[in-house]
Amino acid sequence: MEAFAYARPTSQKEALASLGGSFEESAVLAGGTDLLSLMKNYVVTPKRLVDIRGVKEFGGITRGAGGVRIGATVTLQELADDAGLRKDFPGIVAAAAAVPSMQIRNMGTVAGDLCQRPRCWYFRNGFGLLAHDPKGKPLVPGGDNRYHAILGNEGPAYFVNPSSLAPMLIALGAAIEIAGGAATRKLELDKFFRAPHGENQREYTLAPNEIVTAVLIPEGAANWKTATYEVREKQALDWPLATASVALRIDGGTVREARLMMGHVAPVPWRAQEAERVLAGKAPDAESAAKAGEAAVRGAHPLSGNKYKVQLARVAVKRAILEAGRA
Repeated sequence: MEAFAYARPTSQKEALASLGGSFEESAVLAGGTDLLSLMKNYVVTPKRLVDIRGVKEFGGITRGAGGVRIGATVTLQELADDAGLRKDFPGIVAAAAAVPSMQIRNMGTVAGDLCQRPRCWYFRNGFGLLAHDPKGKPLVPGGDNRYHAILGNEGPAYFVNPSSLAPMLIALGAAIEIAGGAATRKLELDKFFRAPHGENQREYTLAPNEIVTAVLIPEGAANWKTATYEVREKQALDWPLATASVALRIDGGTVREARLMMGHVAPVPWRAQEAERVLAGKAPDAESAAKAGEAAVRGAHPLSGNKYKVQLARVAVKRAILEAGRA
């Protein structure tokens, strides 16, 4: 790991003043479960770390007339333990609690989960975010791509978005609060992520001098039935192969509106809009859930080594719908 300066601000103003004009100049440190490993492997080498754990306004879970505000430095374990979230948003709690490492749940933060870098082994071994060889040839299509994208993978990005929380939060219509300079902006979470088209882009729309300060869940979101279903290769510390997060508005046993998001299958959290249309107006039973699962993967383009993920994603969608329907 290269030497770096360290700043520990106690206010948002101090935190923003400590940031620089590029990601190479400074990086935000919260739990550090992702950033420090990247630094140890020299994938990123910021000259200064800005530790935001001492900024009180970045923490806490608060409820008001406008909905629920979850501070950026709230840990995954705090999410899993919150009684109000367990009652109103079981899909969020399930996504947080499913992270199979107590250490990561106690250190990893909400904003850190949203901003973590791809788990692509090409990226983490120094071949760049878009994984090219020295001559510019993409490595993933003809390489070991068993954990890569099956949707939205027309290129040049083949990695999968690694966030545990984003699919469920997007399904609920969540937004994030971003502070930068003298301004604070609110951004719908689904617009935060992007598939980069060049190595000079990141996979989220956050400037180097900005900090994600909170997640905002809108008022009325608690009226939706939610569930998250994950498929993993092993139950020990690992990342999912495919996930599905579902929010259903059910009236009289019929789905009036559905929001279906998939994770770990595309460079961004992937919305299964065709599956939503299939489910609307039907009971969330085994037949309709299976048809929605089929629709969710209809546009999949698996690579040479990850065709198996199509079936996993199909089943994850079906089981998430059934679980939400029982809630």
